[in-house]
Amino acid sequence: MIENNLKVWPFIEAKKLLKRFENSEKKECIFQTGYGPSGLPHIGTFGEVLRTTMVIKAFRYLSDTPTKLFVFSDDMDGLRKVPQNIPNQDLIKENLEKPLSSIPDPFGKFKSFSEHNNNKLIDFLKGFEFDFIFKSATEQYKSGKFNEGLEAIFDNYEDICNVILPTLGKDRRETYSPFLPICKSSGKVLQVKVKELNKSQKKIVYFNPITNSEEDCSIFDGECKLQWKVDWAMRWYVLGIDYEMNGKDLIESYILSNKITKIIGGRSPVNYTYELFLDEKGEKISKSIGNGISVDDWLKFSNKKSLELFMFQNPNRAKRLFFDIIPKTTDELLKLKNDYENLPKEQKFNSPIWFIDEKNEEKTPEKISFNMILNLASVCNAESSEILWGFIENYYPKIVKEDNKLLNRLLEYGVVFYKEFILPNKKYRNPSDKEKIGFKKLIEVLKTSSIDDEPEEIQTKIYEIGMSLKFENLKDWFSAFYQVILGQDQGPRLGSFIKFYGIQKTIILLEEKLLDEK
Repeated sequence: MIENNLKVWPFIEAKKLLKRFENSEKKECIFQTGYGPSGLPHIGTFGEVLRTTMVIKAFRYLSDTPTKLFVFSDDMDGLRKVPQNIPNQDLIKENLEKPLSSIPDPFGKFKSFSEHNNNKLIDFLKGFEFDFIFKSATEQYKSGKFNEGLEAIFDNYEDICNVILPTLGKDRRETYSPFLPICKSSGKVLQVKVKELNKSQKKIVYFNPITNSEEDCSIFDGECKLQWKVDWAMRWYVLGIDYEMNGKDLIESYILSNKITKIIGGRSPVNYTYELFLDEKGEKISKSIGNGISVDDWLKFSNKKSLELFMFQNPNRAKRLFFDIIPKTTDELLKLKNDYENLPKEQKFNSPIWFIDEKNEEKTPEKISFNMILNLASVCNAESSEILWGFIENYYPKIVKEDNKLLNRLLEYGVVFYKEFILPNKKYRNPSDKEKIGFKKLIEVLKTSSIDDEPEEIQTKIYEIGMSLKFENLKDWFSAFYQVILGQDQGPRLGSFIKFYGIQKTIILLEEKLLDEK
């Protein structure tokens, strides 16, 4: 069976769900991703939703069971600190500890901070054509839709406390309660000790430090909310969640929520833990700090499919997410797209392309890479993609520009990337005496070369020059070309570059550099 050969991680996850549904009477499989609207949607939010949809695609291939994806916003959570990347921070500071849905919008566009961020999230996800149902914690609590789950938590109060309390510090244990009342006078989410459970009226009794008095509140209809780990378990229980991913930082939370779900008679979802993204300093990306790069940042320099490929690859490995990963990932995408059509049908399902671009309608000529485009832009000091098209047409005389939309966009991305990252960092160095001899030999070799020479033939000739000059490490010979001729530390495979750039143009480039040294 072809199913036995489906070994990439989304299919592995989908097979776990198949087992879950073997003896289940459920008529649909429900997936969930969570979002904390204390900050704007960021690339980690995108990654979690995208990866979940990849599992959904795999599950739909293996099963006829209908699926739904809930994107859940925990917008009733009390805001603990002011995000660094928003305006009107004093306004937010004045409203700390209130539910996000009760805090004014610092951007002045919506009724609340969470409504602003929720709308950003919805627009953000719709822009990528995700199929999802948005759910707001505030709406679920206040409408009574969570009342059944809240009552289940209330009825198992002591057992749940016995699960949570051993994981807390001594001081926190003294005041912990699964229920957090919403102060009627200040609107703040209170972390206070519950003094009594009024079981007949389903109320909690507590001392309110703001009013300096003993008060009570119903557990229903948004008069209180649950602590995070208990809330997560209750949500699984009420919404019937079958699958949810989470970052590595929430492993302990998942374990505790799993125990709580069992206590209240629910069934925890199938879970996948992914590693976190790191910024250029190796630190965790945070939506409140706004470090790392955003989806919009990525899309300035490459297309959506390359970002989706980055998210597909090795989700259980911590990955540095910064601008220098974009060219590498883009080239991996181009190669996978070109290889996809030649794969046997059963192998296509294990290709990332099946998940991110199954139709695979747009491809590039085999020997064109994004790194090659960047290096052409660097040598030409390209101000526009039109300059680069001249080199492409020289290499592929029969190419039709209008029929190569993906290549057109890549050339445009290449110019933008060049101007942003390569041009400001160009730094040429003088060649050593040995390198001068090597460049002169390369000029002579190129003068006797044919325009029909293939890149590998040119590469071999460059290699032979390095061998003849007895470089201790041949890498130093190739690096000399990059640093002296191109003004950068790294560069393309030289045989391919010279073939694209043109043998005569390369000779002129080398001669100009040597002339500058005289």
